[in-house]
Amino acid sequence: MHPSGLWQPLRRRDYVISARPWRAALYLLTSVPLGAATLLTLVLLAVAGSALAVVLVGLPLLLVLVLSGIPLASLERRRLRLVDSTPLTDPHREPSGTGLTAWLRTRLQERSTWRELGYAFLFATVLWPLEALAVGAMLLVCGGLMATPAVMAAGGDGEAKVLKLWIADSYPEAFAVLAAGVLLLPVLAYPLGALAAGRAVLTRQLLSVPESGADSRLQELDRSRMRLVDAFEAERRRIERDLHDGAQQRLVALSMTLGLARLEGPAEPLGGLLAKAQGEADVALVEIRELIRGIHPQVLTDRGLPAAVEDIADRSPLPVDVRLDVPGRLLEAVESGVYFAVSEALANVAKHSGATRASVRGGVVSGRLAVEVEDDGQGGARLAADGREAGAADSGEAGAADSGTGGSTGTGGGARAGTGLQGVADRLSVLGGSLLLSSPPGGPTVFRLEVPCPPARSRT
Repeated sequence: MHPSGLWQPLRRRDYVISARPWRAALYLLTSVPLGAATLLTLVLLAVAGSALAVVLVGLPLLLVLVLSGIPLASLERRRLRLVDSTPLTDPHREPSGTGLTAWLRTRLQERSTWRELGYAFLFATVLWPLEALAVGAMLLVCGGLMATPAVMAAGGDGEAKVLKLWIADSYPEAFAVLAAGVLLLPVLAYPLGALAAGRAVLTRQLLSVPESGADSRLQELDRSRMRLVDAFEAERRRIERDLHDGAQQRLVALSMTLGLARLEGPAEPLGGLLAKAQGEADVALVEIRELIRGIHPQVLTDRGLPAAVEDIADRSPLPVDVRLDVPGRLLEAVESGVYFAVSEALANVAKHSGATRASVRGGVVSGRLAVEVEDDGQGGARLAADGREAGAADSGEAGAADSGTGGSTGTGGGARAGTGLQGVADRLSVLGGSLLLSSPPGGPTVFRLEVPCPPARSRT
């Protein structure tokens, strides 16, 4: 929502009888206990951390102080929905690795973390006292006016002080003051709503990281990269259809024609030549079918990633256990990239690992699809700096990002040495994913990939 849109409801005639004044009041009222708790937490962490820093015990407390803006900002984004229907997205990025250390490194390097810490101090020292003063003044004025008859009755002397400004000495006057308080309540709803709208605008400005020109260019680069990926996938599918409906059908017709010619019983050497030609046509037909499967398998299009991986496992020369939990369909580019990555990994297992068994397992974790291919082979695989995978006794663990098919990503082709895994890494990086290869000497070898997992409605 544009900031000016937060003031639009105040101009509507039905504002007073809508739920917005109550939501604005609730938004400002909840700031008071939250702000007080934030102030107490910041003071305690700062004092205890500074006092204990000399014995190193206070350093974790100071670190918690630095990070204290993160949970507060998360709560503020949710609380903002009371007055602003447009959600404020979380600007934090996913850590580059797993574990607490990677999370801390990522958070401390983000500008958003420090902006949220500044917001926490501003909220604790300035914002909530002002909101408490505004809401308290409104409640005091309206409540004091409306409570005049009750105060007069409780006093027993037939008079009551009205906001300590004048004395009402009769019940008709007291009830007139009560009526004035009731009429004043909807009038004060407008400044209260304006205050809540201004507070929401300030929160949105402080908790959203402005996009710089470089950030905008990077986002446009990401969008154009995904458009190229989609165009590439569409072209692959077109080639697949042309081969399936064109060249493959012609080879089938040629093989049948040669077979019918052989049935005519021609004399040698023509009969031998026809048999040889039919054999060559059958071989070409098998090769073109493998090529079509390598370009884009039909099972991937029809039934999705789990079924396609099951198909790879069924055609693998080694026993492969598959446990892949994918909720619904994904983007075609994501399904294709993960499919060919798993295909390349299992092809390498069959060719180079000396394994007797392999497994494929994965699922969606925190919005990312994570898939692991593990084998019980001899280990020692590596993804070298020049992109070549090989057996090496000194190899350990390597990581990369991803891209196109690299070498042979289908099951039927042989990859040139050094192109397969690097091609997988390049293909995944285009999708914003990553590849990790852990293969200590003696095994096991674990091939792990992660890729963002857009919802099914984004499937193109």
